[in-house]
Amino acid sequence: MDASLSEGRPVTRRRPVLMAAGVVVAVAVILLGLDRAADYAARRWALAQVEASAATAAALRVAVLRSEIEKQRSLPFALAQDPDVRRALETGNAARIDALNKRFEQLAAGTRTGVIYLIDADGHTIVASNYRTPESFLNSDYGFRPYFRLALAQGRAEHFAFGTVSRRPGLYLAQRVEADGVPIGVLVLKAEFDALEDEWRRFPEPTFVTDARHIVLISSVPGFRFRTTQPLDPVEREAIRESLQFGDAPLDLLDLDPTAADPAVKRVRLPGQAKREDFLESSLLVPTTDWSLSVLAPTAATTNLAATAARTSAALLGVVAIGSAGLWRTRRRRRARAEAREAEARRELEARVADRTAELSAANAQLRTEMEERRRARLAIDALQDELVQASKLAVLGQIAAGVAHEVNQPVAAIRTFAENSRTFLAQGQTGPAVENLETIAMLTERIGAITGELRAFARKSAARLEPVGLGTVVDGALLLLRYRLLQNDITLSVALDVPEVQVTGDRVRLEQVFVNLIQNAAEALDTRRDGAIRIASATGADKVVVTVADNGPGLPPEVLGALFLPFTTTKPQGLGLGLVISKDIISESGGTLAVANAGGAVFTITLPRASEATS
Repeated sequence: MDASLSEGRPVTRRRPVLMAAGVVVAVAVILLGLDRAADYAARRWALAQVEASAATAAALRVAVLRSEIEKQRSLPFALAQDPDVRRALETGNAARIDALNKRFEQLAAGTRTGVIYLIDADGHTIVASNYRTPESFLNSDYGFRPYFRLALAQGRAEHFAFGTVSRRPGLYLAQRVEADGVPIGVLVLKAEFDALEDEWRRFPEPTFVTDARHIVLISSVPGFRFRTTQPLDPVEREAIRESLQFGDAPLDLLDLDPTAADPAVKRVRLPGQAKREDFLESSLLVPTTDWSLSVLAPTAATTNLAATAARTSAALLGVVAIGSAGLWRTRRRRRARAEAREAEARRELEARVADRTAELSAANAQLRTEMEERRRARLAIDALQDELVQASKLAVLGQIAAGVAHEVNQPVAAIRTFAENSRTFLAQGQTGPAVENLETIAMLTERIGAITGELRAFARKSAARLEPVGLGTVVDGALLLLRYRLLQNDITLSVALDVPEVQVTGDRVRLEQVFVNLIQNAAEALDTRRDGAIRIASATGADKVVVTVADNGPGLPPEVLGALFLPFTTTKPQGLGLGLVISKDIISESGGTLAVANAGGAVFTITLPRASEATS
């Protein structure tokens, strides 16, 4: 008997040890899992932020590069029509040539152009803006240059190359000069991008521009220039080198390899750096050229900081949660033992009461559970609806982004031109025209602010807030975002609001989203019509306002008309069928209605409650 008891004691003592070891292992596994999950999520989030920032930087730098190119393109064409240029080519008069040399020198300095020069029909330079410098192009033979041959044959040419005299790269813009329809020479402007590259170097993201053959032409990193982002065919490389387009550059491949984890993240060794670093590449085409601009955004600092913060937070939360669970379990055990002792003393008395109490507790718990589930379901539905509204707004923004960009680019280009002219006027002491230009710049800046403010307000995610809002303000906000799309598609728009200042009850941004959806749908229905027209009209009553959005398109098929406001009903090949469902929900939450009918095209009728005078 004693022997058996002594044999059982070690087993009893080992059990708590084994349980404690199991708890430690479980805690370690949970903390490790939280650490890994937090690290992964934080790095993905950080990369998304870097990607968004890189895309914005690329778009801004493409706009600046395009503006610089467009500014330079107009000058060769204008100078080629100048009678003094023609007479210099026809007569070769030394006085005329000397006057043109001085004039070209002033133009090059005033327009920040590399060189402006005039080549006769034999390929020899007779006038050059750099005639005073040791790098003068005068009397140089450029008959072998592709831009000269193409311009002489086709009227104009653009060619990026390494300067054989200046030893500086640039974009050569050539325009043929004619006399009575006969080519007599070529006017050439060389645009250099040194100032633009210096400006890019102020930013931490390396930036470079490649041509259609993936050769780097312009770069904030000098070591990138005239290297390739993709392998060149050996025969093509040899042909390029023989043409001297890029001098004696080896045209070798950039050390720019995608990572295995994410192809968008490139591992790059920058010149002068000992080790390679990770960059996220964002590329955009440069309009009106065959160039592509790329921005390399560094990822290490952002991702490491985000991962460290997330892992630290996850560890703290894990420790707190595990400690709370342990404390709760200990207290629960103590309470269970106390209740067991009390229950033993009152077993007979409370047996029947306990049974009844258990039944009531179960029913009550089930009721609370059902109420909580319903509350969560309601919150989930509300959150999902808000997300659908926001997703619909972002989808619409993606479609109208090009139009808004055009609306912004026009005043930006005009501001640059007026600023350049103002500097010239001030240098000449003409303060009057300079003041007028500055006033025009202020007006254009206000226009850009109105466009970007409307776009920012439209994209902002917020809960619906019902309040008095002007109907004319809502319609103007929607048209500000869609005006370029309508102009681009040659669609006639008429707005006939009987009382533009009338106020309705609703959320301004969400009501704008409804009008944007309806006008955009109408514009898409009119894509194939040359006489497309959209009409917006309103009729104001004592307690409601009726607004119609009508087009002269083909209308809606009968089988679609009855189910148009049901989810996933659409006539678009790529549509989801949710835009009109969301629009109807927005109108409904404002206390109004949305209906559709065919009457010489699709007609959408919006009925909104009119805001009372006391409320407004």
